[in-house]
Amino acid sequence: MPNGFSDLPSLNALRVFEVVARHLNFRLAAEELGVTQAAVAQQIRGLEASLNLRLFERLPRGLALTDAGLGYSGSIRSALAMIDEATRLLRPQTSHLTVSVTPTFASKWLIPRLGNFAQSHPDIDLRVLATDRLSHFSTDGVDIAVRYGKPEIGAGLNSELLMEQHIVAVASPALFEGTNIPTCFEQLQAFIMLHDAHDFWPRYLAAVFPRHAQPTARNLRFNQTSLAIDAAISGQGIALASLAFVGDDISAGRLIQVFDQPLRLDKSFYLVWPRKLQQPEALDVVQHWLRQQACNS
Repeated sequence: MPNGFSDLPSLNALRVFEVVARHLNFRLAAEELGVTQAAVAQQIRGLEASLNLRLFERLPRGLALTDAGLGYSGSIRSALAMIDEATRLLRPQTSHLTVSVTPTFASKWLIPRLGNFAQSHPDIDLRVLATDRLSHFSTDGVDIAVRYGKPEIGAGLNSELLMEQHIVAVASPALFEGTNIPTCFEQLQAFIMLHDAHDFWPRYLAAVFPRHAQPTARNLRFNQTSLAIDAAISGQGIALASLAFVGDDISAGRLIQVFDQPLRLDKSFYLVWPRKLQQPEALDVVQHWLRQQACNS
């Protein structure tokens, strides 16, 4: 019984032949393969020599397949397709999944945890769509979203509580060098209040200092919570932010919680995803991972 496929031509030459047979042009084949035109011509000459027959007719303007070349090209194309399919089946299929979040949620909560996800689930290609506008599942290609508030869930959507909102006052330890951390409303007025678009300060002051006077502190205002947090880290003043967004900074010593009492809100973070008969395979994995990360926050 003969051993293996000892009479087979070079597989590289067969690959070059398949490309040339499609283009009927050495230059175009060379561009697709990323090699020189001379290298393509050399591979075809070598293949024809090993087979002892001509596969192409050299014409003034290009090439034409001979009868033998025409039949051979169809068989080789089918054989290469089978090799390609067999190779792809050996490799784990990458699942693609898009999650929509706000820029602050992305930068202060999700991104610091993504390394953990990539290591645990290398077969899932996770795309993060960070935007302040409300993403649409169908038109934006979103599979799951994290939405803040009390979502009005329509018939075509599922929702699940991810995290409750606890707003805390935070500042850099450097802000209080040479002075005391404020413990009352009057002491707080000596510092700059950092605001974001949510502007939680009036509600926070009413909850922590119910009979406070009119605030006289200076103010800096930002359109995104992440910017107010960054300003607090750099020692610019005191910011209000979700504990979920500043927990890592507090643990690392970049921020301290100024007052023990948080502001508890009736709005929370929800997972929202379309109700479909056939969900992406990776959806359950990503949902479970997000729940797990929220529990550990």
